Amino acid sequence: MKINIVFVMFLTLVVVASINSCKKSPPDSKDVAEAQNKAVFDTTSVEDDVQFAIAAADGGLLEIQLGNLALTNASSAEVKKFGQSMIDDHSGANKELSALASQKNITLPQSLSEKNQKRYDELQQMKGKEFDEAYADFMVKDHKQDIDEFKKEAEKGNDKDLQSWAQGKVPVLEHHLSMAQQTQESLKNQ
Repeated sequence: MKINIVFVMFLTLVVVASINSCKKSPPDSKDVAEAQNKAVFDTTSVEDDVQFAIAAADGGLLEIQLGNLALTNASSAEVKKFGQSMIDDHSGANKELSALASQKNITLPQSLSEKNQKRYDELQQMKGKEFDEAYADFMVKDHKQDIDEFKKEAEKGNDKDLQSWAQGKVPVLEHHLSMAQQTQESLKNQ
């Protein structure tokens, strides 16, 4: 009887280990950050600020990686210049956000979310003029969304430090949108 119980426990352990080893993808960095933060921050008012910080970090990571992609896949010098601006500006913003998050014990994602990884993968397949146009179009759309999210945090955020940080980034994002629209228009006229 004792042997049967040990055997059943061993068999259960093997089955669980087998199932866990079949998982194909690593956990989504954004999901991990959200789960860790949920355990630390249990009030809804703070949770909205935490979600904003996570989304801002994830978006910043995407902007940096797409900027690097623009340096290699773009054919237009204007697109490459815009890509370098995204790398420079979003790297600085992410460092600021990371320092702020660290002070507040907020865990930020360290890699792209699945959603943003898909966006990156789609653009990575493109080269030359096709890339230039798709990248410019995406940057216009993405910066419009970013501006809305940052304005919302700046106006309604509960954490004064995050609120202030978001407010300071709105003019930068508006400048990025203007640059993206100019790049988009320039590409249409070529």
